[in-house]
Amino acid sequence: MPVSKPPVIETRGLRKVFRDFWRRPTVEAVKGLDLTVNDGEVFGLLGPNGSGKSTTIKMLLGLLRPTAGTIRVLGSAPNDTHAKARIGYLPEVSHLHTFLTPRETLMYYASLFGLSRAQAAQRTRELLAMVDLEHAADRAVGGFSKGMARRVGLAQALVNAPRLLILDEPTSGLDPIGSREVKDLVCALAKGGVTVLMTSHLLADVEDVCDRVAILERGVLCAEGKIADLLRQPDAVRFEVEGLDEPDAAAVRAELEARTGRRVRQEHPAMSLERYFLQVVARDGRQRAFAMAPFLGATLKSQRGQSPQPNSISHKSTKDTKVFS
Repeated sequence: MPVSKPPVIETRGLRKVFRDFWRRPTVEAVKGLDLTVNDGEVFGLLGPNGSGKSTTIKMLLGLLRPTAGTIRVLGSAPNDTHAKARIGYLPEVSHLHTFLTPRETLMYYASLFGLSRAQAAQRTRELLAMVDLEHAADRAVGGFSKGMARRVGLAQALVNAPRLLILDEPTSGLDPIGSREVKDLVCALAKGGVTVLMTSHLLADVEDVCDRVAILERGVLCAEGKIADLLRQPDAVRFEVEGLDEPDAAAVRAELEARTGRRVRQEHPAMSLERYFLQVVARDGRQRAFAMAPFLGATLKSQRGQSPQPNSISHKSTKDTKVFS
């Protein structure tokens, strides 16, 4: 029997109470959180502002000490430096040195991980190409837009080829093309064995890439599970039939209503606005194909013994499709 791998992230009874100057408790940000993130999955940590998401992430990274409970990250305590060397982190706000260029920024962070200058230079070149910043590689980041700064931050989070990638609002400030590329990257990394923990207020992005989600509210875990299971409506059935004209569709609908004794709603499926936008931009010749940095692909291949492929999301044509529900 295959041996199951231990969780990449595991918390039990995790609590965090913030106190004032006189050590009096002011707010309990996280209340007894039990959380498990498995190897190679994309896990979404969701919740409104003030729900405890950022506090939880800071405890996972060892930036905050928990008041109670246990945390294991990559099999170690959060303050273990060897475990931290295998983690990539993109904060919600990218705090970059404004006087450095993207090339200098990535070289600097690569040096913190002990990479040789040649290896750091190679990874820097590949990451700049991956995030489409080659044209601005030698401009100071202080003059960048939020979207461009976000791309630098994402490249920085990948410079050490992490096994665990923590992304806090990864698509914030990106245009629809950049957002799609980031989601494709997340899926490609997960296929190669990288575990991804992400937060986002853009729930459509979460639905696109996450395997499981957990929803927090005021520090309490309110719901957890696979997205398909959480969103399934067991009291409704949806059929899709391609190639029906209006008379045939009306006949099928009438037959269903006669057999079930229930009203059947008919509609034409609609594509998402993101997909429509990308199709329009592609026709205009401005959409850039996604390509993962070669060193990341090589690292994932060595970890898994196979060559990972970037995630491709195929969309079926809905031109002549009728939906009955």
